[in-house]
Amino acid sequence: MAAFYSKDLIKRFKNLSARKSTDFVAFNCQEKDLFTLVSILQADYGFSHLADLTAIDNGPQSQPRYTMVYHFFQSIHCNYIRIAVDLEDSENPKVDSLTGLYASADWHERETYDLLGIHFVGHPDLRRILMWDDYPHHPLRKDFPLAGIEVPFPATDVQKTTGVKVQAAPMMGGPFHSGQGSSSQSEPQASDQSWNEQREKPADQEMFNK
Repeated sequence: MAAFYSKDLIKRFKNLSARKSTDFVAFNCQEKDLFTLVSILQADYGFSHLADLTAIDNGPQSQPRYTMVYHFFQSIHCNYIRIAVDLEDSENPKVDSLTGLYASADWHERETYDLLGIHFVGHPDLRRILMWDDYPHHPLRKDFPLAGIEVPFPATDVQKTTGVKVQAAPMMGGPFHSGQGSSSQSEPQASDQSWNEQREKPADQEMFNK
């Protein structure tokens, strides 16, 4: 079944291309074709469920910087398909909302908007879902520091009374960098391994590495 709809989709969409994948059938789709492609996946091929969606930040110097990734499920034959979309505008990334096709797109798109700053055109209620409305950053972008950024406390009455700010977290052993090798080894590693939760930090080191 997968081989059939793969060949059929490539015939129907001249700009669609196979995407390297170790699990599901996957395609690269152009931004302008996304809504039409997904409509056909739903209506003609039975992909009745949008399982999840997110975005990849390829890095501030990359072009395109952002890639949307969608996973759709076909319940009749228990197939998944992955659709990836490179976003053309890296400064103000946007893509069509899929809320008109899948109810599950609502919160998924809000989360991606909140954490990565992707604007979903046509979303009926596009607002932050985790951070407060006036929060000025997008925490999953690669230029956002691992320790966070100190910002004013969102409750102005509390801030006025206490002078408290939302402080950046101490980067234990940081700064961090990505390792090389297998996926477990490529997780961010602390440059300074001399202290951790079990071993106290030397008294002559500052709380924040600069």
